[in-house]
Amino acid sequence: MYDLNGKVAIITGGASGMGRAASILFARHGANVVLADLNAQSGEEVARLASESGNQALFHRTDVSVEADVAALVARATKAFGRLDIMFNNAGIGGAVGPLEGISVEDWDRTQAVCLRGVFLGMKYAVAPMRAAGGGSIISTASIAGIDGYPNLHAYSAAKAGVVNLTRSAALEFACDRIRVNCIAPGGISTPILYGFAGNNKAAVEAMLAQGQPYPRAGQPEDIANAALFLASDASQFITGHTLVVDGGATAGPIALAPKPGQNRPPPERTFAGPSFEQ
Repeated sequence: MYDLNGKVAIITGGASGMGRAASILFARHGANVVLADLNAQSGEEVARLASESGNQALFHRTDVSVEADVAALVARATKAFGRLDIMFNNAGIGGAVGPLEGISVEDWDRTQAVCLRGVFLGMKYAVAPMRAAGGGSIISTASIAGIDGYPNLHAYSAAKAGVVNLTRSAALEFACDRIRVNCIAPGGISTPILYGFAGNNKAAVEAMLAQGQPYPRAGQPEDIANAALFLASDASQFITGHTLVVDGGATAGPIALAPKPGQNRPPPERTFAGPSFEQ
């Protein structure tokens, strides 16, 4: 169902976390992959792992906030493989974290440059080769922080909200070209970007994340990679302008009201609340 045979994919932020998982998964499902990142050592290693599926995977060092870098990335993919079918704008940073009054303009701008401008540039340069190929799928990594408010994540939340609405406007513009534009809004995902906040203690991070949503485990990079695979494949060919939330139920409602694993629950009883005058 999720067949990417003959397709060419660019994945930014491909050297670690969700991008790493997506690079390996897309190659395993038949795509030739160009993965982009600033981390050349890890990027080359991921390209090697992805190539073990029998498909080609290349690494291209890219700063997604720099227009010339993104243009060169797309040119590399089209030169190497002759087309572009999938653009996964996944690269991101945590950016400016803390009280709004303490955020410097420089940190604010850098957050927007990577998390929002990078998505804009990926879309901008992907469109022409996708149009030439007869269509394509653009996927971007947003966040539940772009849907709900989170204290101390002002710059990140603003950038990810921008990704959500840029997805909608671009979907309207490019639907006539059979170019679908969607984004994924992850919840708490166990990735290296979070480990630094807990002394590089992965187990502690995952224990914390598991408490952050009703589903009783931390989100994994593969959860996002699987969602991206669906949006990249023809299985989602009638879906565009959509934000796919992958968060273990974190945004479904008040987490405090969700039953906890092992919690004793009252036996089900038939109840009904009618009009107030019947009470």
